[in-house]
Amino acid sequence: MKPYEPTSLPLPTETLDLRRLITPAGAANAELGRYDGLLQGIVNPAIMLSPLTVEEAVLSSRLEGTQATVDDVYEHEAGIEKDAEKIRDTQEVINYRTALRLAQEHLREYPITLSFVRHIHKLLLDSVRGKDKSPGNFREDQNWIGFQGTPIEDAIFIPPSPLRLQDHMENWLNYLETEDIDVLLQAAVMHAQFEMLHPFKDGNGRIGRLLIPLFLYQKKRLSQPMFYLSAYLERHRDEYYGHLGAISQSGDWNGWILFFLQAITEQAKSNIEKVNHIRELYEQMKQKIQEITHSQYSVHVLDQIFNRPIFKTTDFVKEIGIQKATAMSILRQLKKGGILNEFRPGCGRRPAILAFPDLLNVAEGKKVL
Repeated sequence: MKPYEPTSLPLPTETLDLRRLITPAGAANAELGRYDGLLQGIVNPAIMLSPLTVEEAVLSSRLEGTQATVDDVYEHEAGIEKDAEKIRDTQEVINYRTALRLAQEHLREYPITLSFVRHIHKLLLDSVRGKDKSPGNFREDQNWIGFQGTPIEDAIFIPPSPLRLQDHMENWLNYLETEDIDVLLQAAVMHAQFEMLHPFKDGNGRIGRLLIPLFLYQKKRLSQPMFYLSAYLERHRDEYYGHLGAISQSGDWNGWILFFLQAITEQAKSNIEKVNHIRELYEQMKQKIQEITHSQYSVHVLDQIFNRPIFKTTDFVKEIGIQKATAMSILRQLKKGGILNEFRPGCGRRPAILAFPDLLNVAEGKKVL
């Protein structure tokens, strides 16, 4: 097998079967528009939709073999001890979320650049598996994809030669800055080309999936870069990798684009449902916490437990920014009122750990507490 020789972007017009693509593209654009309309109506999306961000980090990392859950992330941040392997998996998820948040901040003022992509990659591999594989640098060696221990002769896929990689990446970046037939078709091509260029020694899949909402935000199809596909891709893992493989094996760009548009359509519907559940929970809790505590800080408290639904009482007091006695009184009232559960009781100087089960159940899509 020879190294893959990527098609220069944009794709030649004759490559795309627009008669097959136009209707699915219309459906995907319509659902994405509905989702973004909902997103625009949320006053504090970074706080209210933080469970979606954590879920994306978990599922994108799971596609690469990690076993961490949303609960594991929150428990780790609350200081709950785990075994060494679970800590490694959880740290990979936390790195992904950190990279995603910093990328959102960057794109408010600056476009996607190759140096930006390298910086995000460096954050992603900080102190986790892959930290010894040149984080933040494009590969300088020929790599390949195959079963562990497989020689290059038996590889499933061989990315382009590192000698041509910089040219291919510059062509990829130039394509991002142009206007193609349709933004979602362009997003599909952007993601697939990045995956096949495989510019890093490790972490390519996570970076490639992270780039999807960032690209749509840069193209102004999203008001916030908070549209995540990994839930759909994780459920359809074999199809996902199969369609990407068909591009290099037979040039089947249309099959991949159709799959990607279906992913956008279905995930937009799922996101709309989940966002509505989260928003309803937020509004219900805003009223309920006020009724229980009669506190002027009730909204601040709600934002805090939405942002960190498993937490040490000492962290809550520190981060909420109100008097300790007032904060602890509010927590006692919320436990008594059934809003918070005691995950771990306090003992001596060790603080209690509390959990906000209703939000965790929405985030995991099942009852976990």
